[in-house]
Amino acid sequence: MTGPSMLLFEALREPERLLALTAKDWNGLIRVGRAERLLATLGTRAEGLALPVRAAAILEEARLDAERGQDRIRFEIDRMAETLLPLGFPVVLLKGGAFLMAGLSPLPGREIGDLDILVPRDRIGEAERTLREAGWISVKASGGYDDSYYREWMHELPPLAHRSRGNVIDLHHNVLPPTGRLAPDAAGMIDRAVRLPGGLFILSPEDMLIHAALHVAYDGDFHGGARNLWDIDRLFRAFSSADAAFAESLRDTARAQGLMLPVRRALFLAQALYGTPVPAALSKRTDPVDILAKRKLQGRDRYGRQRTPVADFILYARGHWLRMPPFMLVRHLWTKWRARRREARDATRRTGR
Repeated sequence: MTGPSMLLFEALREPERLLALTAKDWNGLIRVGRAERLLATLGTRAEGLALPVRAAAILEEARLDAERGQDRIRFEIDRMAETLLPLGFPVVLLKGGAFLMAGLSPLPGREIGDLDILVPRDRIGEAERTLREAGWISVKASGGYDDSYYREWMHELPPLAHRSRGNVIDLHHNVLPPTGRLAPDAAGMIDRAVRLPGGLFILSPEDMLIHAALHVAYDGDFHGGARNLWDIDRLFRAFSSADAAFAESLRDTARAQGLMLPVRRALFLAQALYGTPVPAALSKRTDPVDILAKRKLQGRDRYGRQRTPVADFILYARGHWLRMPPFMLVRHLWTKWRARRREARDATRRTGR
């Protein structure tokens, strides 16, 4: 029997499978699709199929919600570009914003939350000041632990939310924290970036896939991995179709930055979930992290709940271990634990419970 997670992955690969689902299958599929933020993507994949009326309505609602979210981000990109482009340095759209403005293959049904952009490190202070003057404000208290941690140790500044629209910009100077064990060449990525009409940039095809691979296979615990791996599948298929030498170029670009391990892991997992046509030299691998990641990615039950507590914990610990040296990790977790204890005590005083 196919589990709900695999049912979702198989339906994304071959939407015609939806025609044979039972009502119980649909219930599990919809819940897992929502949990993985892939329901709208499934809706776009299933357009034109004669689906049950209620299921079709749910998929259509999700698809329309995703389109409204894309319109919201498109407006925010326009306002951001008006603010930053006059400063004269390259502004590179990342992830969903790049898919949106370049019309890339992961876009149909893609939910886009925040607007992620990459700018040269020596201009990031200027970019932040200019955005603040134009109405974006930090979501972290100035001078607090989280604000200081972002500025000293992270690859991005504290998120900036627009004071009236609420849309959030994540302002990056790199794609991984400088405390991590890998060191992507952010300056090189900006130099290789592709200019769009209007003046904004997106990463080169190779760097775009590398960034997606880092996000899913290195910088975290694989939470949201199913959607990120769908992005990777769509990008790899599109870029390989446009350029027969893309896989080789991807390998060379990743190898030059010491990033082959997360790229190969991400492609291995994309192949496992979505059948991504990856050459064996880029994907053939199995280690304990691969096994745990597959277990987590395939581990939701018919209510959309994650049912892999051991894998979750190990991958969560691994994600933090990769981000920070041991002493910094201990200090960070201790500080966050104390902050949460303090917040809980304050809440108890306020409520009397």
